[in-house]
Amino acid sequence: MILAAGRGERLRPFTDHTPKPLLPLAGKPLIVWHIEALVAAGIRDIVVNHAWLGGQIEAALGDGGAFGARIVYSPEGDEALETGGGIHHALPLLGDAPFLVVNGDVCTDYDFSRLPARPGGLAHLLLVANPAHHPAGDFFLAGGRVMDEGAPAGATRLTFSGIGLYSPRLFDGCESGRFPLAPLLRRAMARGRVSGECYGGCWVDVGTPERRDEAERLLWQLVRHRK
Repeated sequence: MILAAGRGERLRPFTDHTPKPLLPLAGKPLIVWHIEALVAAGIRDIVVNHAWLGGQIEAALGDGGAFGARIVYSPEGDEALETGGGIHHALPLLGDAPFLVVNGDVCTDYDFSRLPARPGGLAHLLLVANPAHHPAGDFFLAGGRVMDEGAPAGATRLTFSGIGLYSPRLFDGCESGRFPLAPLLRRAMARGRVSGECYGGCWVDVGTPERRDEAERLLWQLVRHRK
């Protein structure tokens, strides 16, 4: 699943008339970079949620055939359901097996084929070094387990990349509506049910015009490297 429902307030005016996932970066929309990376990793069945200007996303991507994918959509109406609510809303499209979720507004060269087939519990998170705009980080990683509290001495917080593998059971007991994902993850962490890994490669949260420029430089470097 690619999360594409955000309004992109910090990227205005770019996002006033274009949904954030369709902003062009290094010659193609950011969401297309994700779709191509997923297909290259053998992941072809993709769910895309949307809210703000979602019709543009469906018009641009269609059924995914142009990218070698099969895309279905999870519309959320005029107001996005946040990460937790958006995933929960899409569960009927995602099936009973663990599924990968990628924030549509991150840029990375991570190889999705490296992810485990199943999470070590209810979720498996990809963490990265804390960027300058988020120096405090989100969670600890020790012994392959992700923790919010109770980490061993010397452990440092890392930042959640917005890329995770989830079991549908993570959402057991949730009701439809708008809610964040983090509280569900923290409850699972407290039970030792969240595994994780740290990625040291390229990753940018495309949340501001400055970080959008940084992501574009990264992607152009990837293009030149592949040539």
